[in-house]
Amino acid sequence: MTTTAPTSPRAHRAAVDLAAVREAWGDLLAAIERRPAAEWPPREARGFLDQLAADEHHVEDDAVPAEPTFGRLPLVLREHPAPLNLSALDAAIEVERALFDLADQVAEQVQRPIRTTRDAHGHITTDQADAADPARWRYQAPTSPGSRAFGLHWAAVWIEGRAEDEPHGDLFAPTPPRLLDQIADTAHRARRAVERTLGRDRTTALDDPCPWCAGQLAGHTRPDGEPVVTCSTGEACAAPVDLAGRRRVWRGVDLVGLWVALDGRRRGAAA
Repeated sequence: MTTTAPTSPRAHRAAVDLAAVREAWGDLLAAIERRPAAEWPPREARGFLDQLAADEHHVEDDAVPAEPTFGRLPLVLREHPAPLNLSALDAAIEVERALFDLADQVAEQVQRPIRTTRDAHGHITTDQADAADPARWRYQAPTSPGSRAFGLHWAAVWIEGRAEDEPHGDLFAPTPPRLLDQIADTAHRARRAVERTLGRDRTTALDDPCPWCAGQLAGHTRPDGEPVVTCSTGEACAAPVDLAGRRRVWRGVDLVGLWVALDGRRRGAAA
């Protein structure tokens, strides 16, 4: 009976960060085609709140697919004639290039070269089956983008496999600790770049006061967390939501009630 060695904390962290990059990649690509806007909650985090604020959306938002588009040529391999959000484009290209370069470096250290054979006349023949192994990372060449053609998702999945030393015959050697550190650090920086660009780690003072006490409302977004709103008044606020850290906090379905109350207040003021 064989047993699999447990995944190290560094490998686990790298896998989690790479998965977060993959999951947010569609949102980042969509952000490139939208004008940047200082708003809360971020567009991609609204969910059911989108329906309540649909009449306030920019026209260009409706043209962006709700689901990520896979299979497109990687950003570093195509032109960008008129992006609406240069910051999102710059971040996406930076992350894409970082993961592609990392995959090259990992392959150089742990991936076995393509097998060759020499016949009686000294002619060298490449093992085509080994060269075509789908698990193999292929380097970019002047006439071919190599594995880059499959996009960031494949690069992230492939790197994750090397971080966790997933077996595949003798194609890969174990990932050395120093290389694993490099994988984890690069993956974490990539995740932070994506989340920072998407506004998933910030606090925003809202323009509208609390409908129950007129206190200052603040919207909070955090990586791996749902968006929440807090009221500055504290326990004296009469809002029908729970206290957290002596502040009224709206999260999940409670945000719908808050948005309805804010909308009613605006309509009343405009009447």
